Amino acid sequence: MVPEPSVLVVDDDESIREFCSRVLAGTGVCVVTCGSGAQAIELLARGGFDLAILDIRLPDWRGTDVLEWMRAGAPCTSVIVSTAYASLDLVVEAMRKGAVDFLVKPVSPEALRDAVHRALGRRSMPAAVSTSAPAPPPAPAADGLGQLVGRSAAMTQVHDLLRRVGPTDSTVLITGESGTGKEVVARTIRSLSPRRDKPFVVVDCGALVGTLFESELFGHVRGSFTGATSTKHGRLELADGGTVFLDEIANVTPDIQAKLLRVIQEREFTRVGSNQVVPVDVRILAATSRNLMEEIRAGRFREDLYYRLCVVPIVLPPLRQRADDIPLLAEHFLARYAPPGRRMSFSPAALQVLLRHSWPGNVRELQNTVERAVVLARGDVIEPRDLAWLAPDETTDRPAPRRLEDVEREHIDRVLRECGGNRSAAARVLGIHRKTLWRKLRG
Repeated sequence: MVPEPSVLVVDDDESIREFCSRVLAGTGVCVVTCGSGAQAIELLARGGFDLAILDIRLPDWRGTDVLEWMRAGAPCTSVIVSTAYASLDLVVEAMRKGAVDFLVKPVSPEALRDAVHRALGRRSMPAAVSTSAPAPPPAPAADGLGQLVGRSAAMTQVHDLLRRVGPTDSTVLITGESGTGKEVVARTIRSLSPRRDKPFVVVDCGALVGTLFESELFGHVRGSFTGATSTKHGRLELADGGTVFLDEIANVTPDIQAKLLRVIQEREFTRVGSNQVVPVDVRILAATSRNLMEEIRAGRFREDLYYRLCVVPIVLPPLRQRADDIPLLAEHFLARYAPPGRRMSFSPAALQVLLRHSWPGNVRELQNTVERAVVLARGDVIEPRDLAWLAPDETTDRPAPRRLEDVEREHIDRVLRECGGNRSAAARVLGIHRKTLWRKLRG
């Protein structure tokens, strides 16, 4: 009989230790608690713990120092760090040192149970670990999910779905607001599929219109329209054997929709100006920031095409609904944009600014924000002054507008003012396409 998993709760606050014991009682785990880093190390040195919930600030040790000790002293114990907003910079350091998740106090019972369940579920070894011959911790799986940063419940669900759908050949419809990472998800699906070594072709369905778009997608023969001076292979042919990503599929006109339906159903198409059928072997991934059911009701999108595309739907949450991921994403982008050899970080106050922002441009806006902050920072620590364009008054107690649309429009107007009315520059700062910005301004 396999013994139940054991969890060590390390926190100097007795009420939190009691809370964790109470919430985890009856969930199939054995809970042991202690109130200091020294006690934690003494208990961990004896071995046998599957998981530790570690307060990042202890009276005698920093939680990150305990975590550093655990690399050698308790390598088979997974770690969840707990913190208050004021120490989120330490959370980033803890993640670097091997923590698998983090909790922000005050913690809800559901969040605690979910985090423990996820952490124990990640373990590839039995719950009972032999202390006489400890096995090394499992290496992170090279599963292609490295660019999809996030440990929130919403992103964990997305990760799980991608692992299941990636190796298949199913058509996938990815939906989410602009900037949520739909193309990143598409590329991740491709990296997990048997077609990973074949072409990955992106088609921006909003970039061209009419015959030009049809020619771009299907190709054309010489003389098929004015300017067609030679035969051209379209994106579908170039992707043969691989994957086609149709970005912003809602922009496709009804006549092109009918031809796409044929591609999905029959795996064939004809070039513009030709009657010759061209067979094609591609996996189709599509994405949209619009509600396609509303487009169908308005007569702008074919219902039969929708159901052909939406074999597996993946819905990406906006960044405001996964705020727990903001520190991890910010650190991810900071590592990308910091100059070589320069170790940069966010001050706790700067992280507060990021956490309070509404992010209408989602992950792309956060990425652009971090890149800009790296350029503007006066030192190795990014401070609120390096993020001043986000919202000078976001730390006040001003009540938020009642509607999300109001918050978004207010932020767009502020960025436009910062950019001197230049819409192209504002779109870059917001992390959205110019056409998306124009549509939001018209709305």
